[in-house]
Amino acid sequence: MSEQEASRIEVECCIAGGGPAGMMLGFLLARAGVDVLVLEKHGDFLRDFRGDTIHPSTLEVIGELGLLEAFLARPHQEVRELRAQIGNMDGPVADFTHLPTRCKFLVLMPQWDFLDFLAEKARGYPTFRLMMEAEVTGLRREAATGRVIGVTARTRDGVVDVASDLVVDAEGRHSSLRDMAGFTVIELGAPMDVLWFRISRRPDDGGYTFGHADRGGMLVTINRGDYWQCALIIAKGSFPAMQARGLDAFRKDVARLAPPLGDRTDEVRGWDDVKLLSVALDRAARWHQAGILLIGDAAHAMTPIGGVGINLAIQDAVAAANILAEKLRQRTVTAADLALVQERRDFPTRATQTMQRVIQERVISKVLAGEGPVEPPALVRLIYRWPILRRIPAHLVGIGFRPEHVEAAAYRA
Repeated sequence: MSEQEASRIEVECCIAGGGPAGMMLGFLLARAGVDVLVLEKHGDFLRDFRGDTIHPSTLEVIGELGLLEAFLARPHQEVRELRAQIGNMDGPVADFTHLPTRCKFLVLMPQWDFLDFLAEKARGYPTFRLMMEAEVTGLRREAATGRVIGVTARTRDGVVDVASDLVVDAEGRHSSLRDMAGFTVIELGAPMDVLWFRISRRPDDGGYTFGHADRGGMLVTINRGDYWQCALIIAKGSFPAMQARGLDAFRKDVARLAPPLGDRTDEVRGWDDVKLLSVALDRAARWHQAGILLIGDAAHAMTPIGGVGINLAIQDAVAAANILAEKLRQRTVTAADLALVQERRDFPTRATQTMQRVIQERVISKVLAGEGPVEPPALVRLIYRWPILRRIPAHLVGIGFRPEHVEAAAYRA
């Protein structure tokens, strides 16, 4: 009987969500000899305007796994410098070429290619299983203790009961599993939403990933080869009002922030070409209960500032695998073991969110309010002037706080 025909599956670890955190953890646990099942509710990974930046900290992990050459053989762009235009000043703000890592650059790669890569490598291990079109619909708990002992999932072939020593929730910021389990989420607030869209790129446009900020608006343009992936940052909840103003007003806003793209804004033909990301900044007060652990955006949603969300999710997965792999093989995972994962990842989560809140309050909120002329903060002006200071934001974005490394002792290569 195939796994999709089966009404019951038993594994050592069941991971809900096939995003970056779930797929990386599934790969690492399978590599360690853990019997692991990843449930992904969609039929494929093809969802546009997702986090496409792979930072040096993640590339370091891929290198430690011996997969860097194969990974970089896939189509991608490399970013060694970030630039920002704030008001009437512009210049480099982050220089990745001095980082103490294998790769001194960001990689831009569609998230579906990254996830396909992880899935392909994970399938090389006999203890890895991935079920697509499998949506978690309920938790299974032990009657006497309330401990989570598995999930139920709806698949195209019917309902499946999964019995598992550990359930990992990697479903993301809108996790239904987190809600089912009753985790408390602390809302930290975000003053903005993001509108994603595409505009064609010409050979003479230049190759920089660029941030543009001026009174009342912010725009990020990401070089994706033959097009710019654009992110227009707007005030939280203001998208309906923007739609009411009309598409021409939207195009004028884009052209004002990035004049070189002004003659191409009509490539956005309708609102269907614009995707709204409702930005959230939050974290679960506690990431674990008996039998269940949250990682990635399910544990802590990040804003798009710095594009660091995917990389924090990967770091969570590495920490969880380092701490839990041997215990899962021995089937001896305890609540204390799960608490160690949160303890390990709590500081980088809080530090990153604090940094994002400061940027929100001191820069983004003021720009979006449109009050007075926009000028770079004093620190940014110093970064413009002194190249050595560009290493600081590069380290914060590219490596972050407390980067994780693959611990050889936890794995069976």
